[in-house]
Amino acid sequence: MPQLSRRLSHLTSSPTTTSPTTTSPTTTKPPAATNRNLILVLAALLTAVGHVGANASDPVTTETSATTTSADRPNVLFLISDDLNCRIGCYGDPNVQTPNLDRLAARGVRFENAYCQFPLCGPSRNSMLCGLYPDSTGILANSQIFRETIPQHQSLPHAFRLDGYFAARIGKLYHYNVPRSVGTNGHDDPASWEMEINPMGCDRSLEESEIFSLRKGSFGGTLSWYASPRSEEMHTDAMLAEEADWVLERCAKRADRPFFLAVGFYRPHTPYVAPKKYFESYDLDNMPIVDDVEEDRVDLPPASLLSHKADHDLLTDQLRREAIQAYYASITFMDAQVGKVLDSLEKHGLADNTVIVFTSDHGYHLGAKGLWQKMSLFEESARVPLIIATPEGTSRGETATSPVGLIDLYPTLAELCDVKPPANLQGQSLRPMIDDVDEPGRGFTISQVTRKLPKQKSRFFGYTIRTPQYRLTLWDDGKNGVELYNHQTDPTEKNNLAFDGDQTDSMTRDADTLATIQKLSNMLRKEIARGIPEDGRPAVKTRKWVIDLTNP
Repeated sequence: MPQLSRRLSHLTSSPTTTSPTTTSPTTTKPPAATNRNLILVLAALLTAVGHVGANASDPVTTETSATTTSADRPNVLFLISDDLNCRIGCYGDPNVQTPNLDRLAARGVRFENAYCQFPLCGPSRNSMLCGLYPDSTGILANSQIFRETIPQHQSLPHAFRLDGYFAARIGKLYHYNVPRSVGTNGHDDPASWEMEINPMGCDRSLEESEIFSLRKGSFGGTLSWYASPRSEEMHTDAMLAEEADWVLERCAKRADRPFFLAVGFYRPHTPYVAPKKYFESYDLDNMPIVDDVEEDRVDLPPASLLSHKADHDLLTDQLRREAIQAYYASITFMDAQVGKVLDSLEKHGLADNTVIVFTSDHGYHLGAKGLWQKMSLFEESARVPLIIATPEGTSRGETATSPVGLIDLYPTLAELCDVKPPANLQGQSLRPMIDDVDEPGRGFTISQVTRKLPKQKSRFFGYTIRTPQYRLTLWDDGKNGVELYNHQTDPTEKNNLAFDGDQTDSMTRDADTLATIQKLSNMLRKEIARGIPEDGRPAVKTRKWVIDLTNP
């Protein structure tokens, strides 16, 4: 039956499948198409069992209520990795092997300074897919979805669906409890996709008892890794690439309808599981562990280090090397799957009319300042890789250096594809920077996290602004600390210019530095205010809500 359900899905503009790995929301069809689609389904059933001679995989044009179905608009292939920092080849890291991301960067624009808006999976992904700051989505923690706060909003793929695009998701786009939710829809939005495919590989179904973890039996939020002896094809990310090939084959047969295909890879999210051969690509003894932690922390306010977990105190130098090796191996394994999807795009003749995006939901610490994983406002955690390749090949292989955010992807793709977006988007279109990498755009981007100090009852926010030269971070609007880094002279953020003296709350007395802090603080506060609705941040509501694709 899985093969039959796949063949049936080729015949309708809004497929419903019975495959164990594929689910799809029901879509309202125009009344005139109902009987016609029923006939098509019956014909496909007869064809599948050999009773008629028609080819069930032939493309069939179906009616749609979308505003336009222009076939000359570009497709979108949206590729996203999970917990990936910028330690990849095309971003200048000599240690990590990413040949496929490197070749994608050679055909597109690489954004050197791209940042998430909240360095945690759920808030970041909801912000990116809504085109709104986290303060406007109201999603400030994992396991939530924007339909619980702003149910009327159109997500990025939702807007593409309403404008005639076939929108499909394979793997993780919104938040998932990884690895527990692998193989399910996770915390997904049913209005965003016409088709969802959720493979589950050996890394989830067979190997958890074999995975090393700093806390036994804990994987998703704990440093954990495993060099798998099983074949590459058995792993979830490899299955995602295989499913993408099938979807692209289907899309190639529908020249009348463009597609928005999102493929969300799980690696290198913990547990760092990859086939053993990828571990063997990295010499354990040569893994770059950090050795200046104490010196690097003396000028930091306590709030900046609150993403530290007690588990990380269990790390020895040997375990640090093993963790970094496993993280690198997972990156290279993921990169290989990206290569398969790019090859599929070429194989099916779709590359010349497809916008390709590759990014990550946030960055990742590997020991700098004693931090691991995410949820800090330092460069390692907030910065993400971002590559955009357009069919025109504009600025091919060039690098844009002005700071941008994931919040900018929604308006960018909408403009590139002539899709009408909601009027309340808060990002900027990156189209001018794609056409000319020297265009400055907005010239800055901001990120945020929540914090709660020990023995404190209420939380507070940390916000950071990144300009071409500086990063300024205010903890509770400066009441719990200030950080200022000059990236022209201090790209690894070793020297907090706002600190002066031997106490972490000692502010600088240098007049020029104070003037810079004041100027950037004003910019940051203005942008924070723009991101907070007049009636305050939306609260997550435990109310029932119903998706209406055309009037949500």
